[in-house]
Amino acid sequence: MNAAQGRMAGKIAVVTGAGGGFGEGIAKLFAREGAKVGVLDLRRDAAERVAAEIGENAVALAADVTSRAEMDAAVQKMVDRFGVPNVFINNAGWTHRNKPMLDVTEDEFDKVYAINVKAIYHATNIIVPMMRELGGGSIVNIGSVAGIRPRPGLTWYNSTKGAVNILSQSMAVELAPDNIRVNAICPVMGETGLLEEFMGVPDTPENRAKFVATIPMGRMSQPEDIARATLYLASDDAEFITGILMPVDGGRTV
Repeated sequence: MNAAQGRMAGKIAVVTGAGGGFGEGIAKLFAREGAKVGVLDLRRDAAERVAAEIGENAVALAADVTSRAEMDAAVQKMVDRFGVPNVFINNAGWTHRNKPMLDVTEDEFDKVYAINVKAIYHATNIIVPMMRELGGGSIVNIGSVAGIRPRPGLTWYNSTKGAVNILSQSMAVELAPDNIRVNAICPVMGETGLLEEFMGVPDTPENRAKFVATIPMGRMSQPEDIARATLYLASDDAEFITGILMPVDGGRTV
């Protein structure tokens, strides 16, 4: 199968936090499946690396997702290069370190809400009017199993993902008449750059094993796991699916 015959052929997609981890996996899979992809990341060098590895069907978009002005400029660059996006993936995220809730500073609280929640507010205000003009689109927000079955030590982070999960459902209902679908992927802990922060202890085989023991299928999530699920929800295969929270968690939330 060539890209022109892929499941994302004709799609123009922006993926935030695409300079590594889940976002990189999503961007690369989308491109292989035929999409034109905006690789958006705070780190310009990371965005440029991933875009270069994808090739001519990608453009690097350096932006801080918490800044409306930077996001406006990034999306406009995407429009100028490939056209108006009909797929938008809110993947960028951050966590405070796993620790008692009273030890989380106000700056850490503000940062985790800005990146995990307010960034979706900015993206929604930018992309929804464009999708309405197109006659529809697909938004996928990367939530978390932490917003379904929270555990101690990540209380304020967990609450941001609870917000992402419920806002995804509320957006889905409100935007359904516009043919804009909104869904959420809820990953279990993955092997990404934030892993040690999530664990709150050094990333050793012994410490990993303690966390893996809570996942029935016996491993952490990988970028390709999240990418494949996101591909399905973003594609026309899911044209009648909106407002779902899809755990990609090896049975963690059962």
